[in-house]
Amino acid sequence: MNQADIGLIGLAVMGENLVLNMASHRIHVAVYNRTTSRVDQFLAGRAQGQPISGAHSLAELISKLKKPRRIMIMVQAGAAVDSVIAELVPLLDVGDIIIDGGNSNYQDTIRRTKDLTKKELYFIGTGVSGGEEGALKGPSIMPGGNSKAWPHVREIFQSIAAKVEDGNPCCEWVGDGGAGHYVKMVHNGIEYGDMQMICEAYHILRQIVAMEPEEMAKVFFDWNNGELNSYLIEITADILAKKDEESGKPMIDLILDAAGQKGTGKWTGIDALQLGAVATSITEAVYARSLSALKNERVAASKLLKGPQCPTFNGDRNKFIEDVRKALYASKICSYAQGFQLLSMAATEYGWTLNYGDIALMWRGGCIIRAQFLDRIKEAFENDDPLANLLVAPYFQQAIEDAQNSWRTVIASAVNYGIPVPAFSSALSYFDGYRSAQLPANLLQAQRDYFGAHTYERTDKDRGQFFHTNWTGQGGQTASSAYNV
Repeated sequence: MNQADIGLIGLAVMGENLVLNMASHRIHVAVYNRTTSRVDQFLAGRAQGQPISGAHSLAELISKLKKPRRIMIMVQAGAAVDSVIAELVPLLDVGDIIIDGGNSNYQDTIRRTKDLTKKELYFIGTGVSGGEEGALKGPSIMPGGNSKAWPHVREIFQSIAAKVEDGNPCCEWVGDGGAGHYVKMVHNGIEYGDMQMICEAYHILRQIVAMEPEEMAKVFFDWNNGELNSYLIEITADILAKKDEESGKPMIDLILDAAGQKGTGKWTGIDALQLGAVATSITEAVYARSLSALKNERVAASKLLKGPQCPTFNGDRNKFIEDVRKALYASKICSYAQGFQLLSMAATEYGWTLNYGDIALMWRGGCIIRAQFLDRIKEAFENDDPLANLLVAPYFQQAIEDAQNSWRTVIASAVNYGIPVPAFSSALSYFDGYRSAQLPANLLQAQRDYFGAHTYERTDKDRGQFFHTNWTGQGGQTASSAYNV
């Protein structure tokens, strides 16, 4: 067999399916796994008859590759990636390319790009989204790192990526350093927000309208045929319709309400805080998972802490269901607005040139947050460059206006029924805050100046001038200049 086009290390779920995806496009792949028996099993099973060859050592893997060698690492993020890179480097030549396709922290990617550039090796940190099915049939791929590597991997990546209706691949070069993994991190943060908002819609319909899962499945199916059309709405309908084979009960009713998380949503929230960006919908979604994990405490608390005693819903059922749909859509818009604003602030901080329309396109197919309205986001950035915030784009202005009354009604109803809706309510608070010309931060700055001499700007003076008041008559005129955050 001829030398392989690319090598892949790590035959877990994502790695294995990416290899099969490449092979289906007649890309010859050489594979290696630390547990070498996994290589043999793969070759004798799903890989049989495909342009896939195996290796039982990294040296053997490298020997099977065309130059410049392209090696994709699909192992657990963190120390494992560094360990594989350290083993690879002595085996490679100048101009060879290492690709990290895992969910690595973008700061690690920045470091690895710099370190390997010094060794005259090219590094790409690549976000891959779509789960098992996406990896096999076409994921969203978000590459960044050393741009000199892009021409050598572009054809492979774009051939295996998901395609939108016009045939364009959901893959384009994102930017230098850690840009690719940063965009994937924000993608995952938005995913956290999306999922939490859908869960809140489910909770409201279950608790207020007393809908059973089978009926809700039909509602979500209908929603998926409109402006909420998305992968997550689609699978929610499937989940709600599923019956347990043993009991015949709705599967959703047998799943414990304690959520797990792998950390990318948390990373998004942390970075938003560090940059001073507003990502409340994402961070509230992270907190909601954390609260759900306190299952035993919540069960105990439920016996002690009482909420409102609410009557049976007697309003217009169909109208309320439509109100929930609109509330979900409006909240979703705010979550994406926050995500793209975070990307913009990160681009300024790290010197990246990000094409936000291309990013929206990359998320349009293959990935977990793929949704119809991403086309609208792409249009918004193309029609108004630079766009300060999605909320001020004409389409989204109108969408929020159309949904606003329903949005407020649903949140008020949830509050009155004692149903937690942190993502819905934080999204509305974000909208109300962003549209407010006047916020109470003047009092906050006065407080800061009073106890810490942190200064303030004046409404009757030009921006950028800072003042201090001796509030007590005993503090003197010395002001703090250590920070202004």
